[in-house]
Amino acid sequence: MRRIGLLGGMSWESSALYYRLVNEQVRDRLGGFHSARLVMASVDFAEVEAMQAAGDWERAGALLAAEARGLEAAGAECVVLCTNTMHKVADAIEAAVDIPLLHLADVTADAVRAAGLDRVALLGTRFTMEQPFYADRLRSHGIDVLVPEGDDLALVHDVIYGELVLGVVRDESRAAYGDVVRRLVERGAQGVVLGCTEIELLIGPGDVEVPVFATTALHATAAVDFALS
Repeated sequence: MRRIGLLGGMSWESSALYYRLVNEQVRDRLGGFHSARLVMASVDFAEVEAMQAAGDWERAGALLAAEARGLEAAGAECVVLCTNTMHKVADAIEAAVDIPLLHLADVTADAVRAAGLDRVALLGTRFTMEQPFYADRLRSHGIDVLVPEGDDLALVHDVIYGELVLGVVRDESRAAYGDVVRRLVERGAQGVVLGCTEIELLIGPGDVEVPVFATTALHATAAVDFALS
């Protein structure tokens, strides 16, 4: 089994989900008392969030690149960046290490194409929805991407930072997200990408009428595939 490097803390709520999913999959595939061989770096999200708010992506990239080098030095054989938004600085991380970064958007695109879809809604932080780094990566795989507009976009972002990253899960927010997805389906979305790891704490396949692509679960599966290959 190859050793996985988890680069997390953004937020720790979703990183904990990564840790659980990776270990559950290793146990289920290998049986017995098996668990994953991994190392984790967990940053202080307050520092990263301040860099996001300031638009200081260069400094954020340098921070995460240094953490990735630490994972490699600790024996990691791949890097799994446990956040969608910070894939904005994926190039800086990849340039800093000699081990592969399992890019979350590529993993997600593979799942969307395998489902036979070519147009999806993307939910995430304002950074992920408004900036091109994530949607363009999906588009490079031949997938059309729709994002919420206006108040819907603000609601999706505000629930993430005001509730989910703090471990708060509210039924009212689940219903509001469902309404956002319905409006995106009316615009032609065939499925919905949960492009923020914390969103999986709030909604799942039973909450909307189209296929759901849970990026954390997909990423965890890709990490285990790598580890056991």
